[in-house]
Amino acid sequence: MVRKRQRESPKATIIGNTSWGNTLGALLSDKGVEVRLVTRSAAEAENLDQERRSYSSTSHIEEALSKAVLVIWAVPSQKLRENVAQAKDYLTGSMLLMSAAKGLEVDSGKRMSEVLSEEIVPSLRGQICVLSGPNLAGEIAQGLPAASVIAAHDIALAERARKLMEAPKFVISSSDDVIGVELGGALKNIIALGAGMMDGLGLGDNAKGAFIAWGWTEVVSLGVALGARAGTFYGLAGLGDLITTCASTLSRNHYVGFELAKGRSLSQISASMPHVAEGVATSAAVHRLAKNQGLKLPIIDLIHGVLFEALPASRALTEFKELAASHYCSLAWAS
Repeated sequence: MVRKRQRESPKATIIGNTSWGNTLGALLSDKGVEVRLVTRSAAEAENLDQERRSYSSTSHIEEALSKAVLVIWAVPSQKLRENVAQAKDYLTGSMLLMSAAKGLEVDSGKRMSEVLSEEIVPSLRGQICVLSGPNLAGEIAQGLPAASVIAAHDIALAERARKLMEAPKFVISSSDDVIGVELGGALKNIIALGAGMMDGLGLGDNAKGAFIAWGWTEVVSLGVALGARAGTFYGLAGLGDLITTCASTLSRNHYVGFELAKGRSLSQISASMPHVAEGVATSAAVHRLAKNQGLKLPIIDLIHGVLFEALPASRALTEFKELAASHYCSLAWAS
């Protein structure tokens, strides 16, 4: 009698002991994927393993990447380059390489897939995909339903990743608009900073709704200028993520904006937070990127002014007619 060989579980490696990294680890593990999460130190890995999570942890990158079919970087955007550099010697052509970070590199203005592409050998660049959408880690960790998008230049690659990651309560669609999906996820954080400021100033939901609409018009204009499809910004990775981040009390970027409006300094707020608000660095990157492109983004420039130019939020956002006028000027320029 010939016994059938038992099929091995697929293996996934998650780089980043972050709330998002651990949430993705639990989600994949529940699907039967063998997950190894990479930490910065052996002590971190030991602490995670003592919590008896459904996946293992290690600080040894080579060990973690052995036989992996999916590698996910779930690290802050400004840390992606160094984390990819540490792993690049152990990556193979059989791996899907996924960025789950939402942001732009502050010095270069590059998207995360571009950073990833620069750090790995050219033969592996066709294996890159990105994950983005309205995905608050805390809600997904509680088992609440969510949806997301995986994008790759090769739609077949995005489909492979989707089938590996999708779960009954984590619905995923695939896209080949990598630029749009990444920019939607990164730039909505800037608008969320402004929405938080509007709430901190007590200007009401009507004013906040108008502000979000004006700001999103600028985001779409920038995205299209950079090669994205406009429709992507009205899907999950755009409008869906925007609504979630601007409205939820779990949003780090909304929190930072709210506290800035209350008079706290950015350094004070950042020091008090255990996690990174990606919109801060992205605001600096977009400000520089827009100048280089010759684009006018008055609403986004206001957010940058509050963050980095000592512009009081109360002065920048309470003059509602001036906000509206800057939007109309932006529309006139765009047309």
